[in-house]
Amino acid sequence: MARRRGNPDWGKPLPAAPTLPSEFEVLVKQLRLTPEKYASSRELKEWCRRNRNRCYVPEWLLKEWQIVAEVGDFG
Repeated sequence: MARRRGNPDWGKPLPAAPTLPSEFEVLVKQLRLTPEKYASSRELKEWCRRNRNRCYVPEWLLKEWQIVAEVGDFG
């Protein structure tokens, strides 16, 4: 029997990449906060204020704290 040549996976879709938590989600886990306690956390508020233009922060939380994030082309 002749050996088949080439890549046997040619044309098959790539497997999905694993989703990683955002920096916001990592911090929330470290601080052991539930969504109900986000708005009352001083540490989270300060982190969000410093990182509002660099990292994901839920829009509802920015509105709650009246923090304005810059909108623009960062690419």
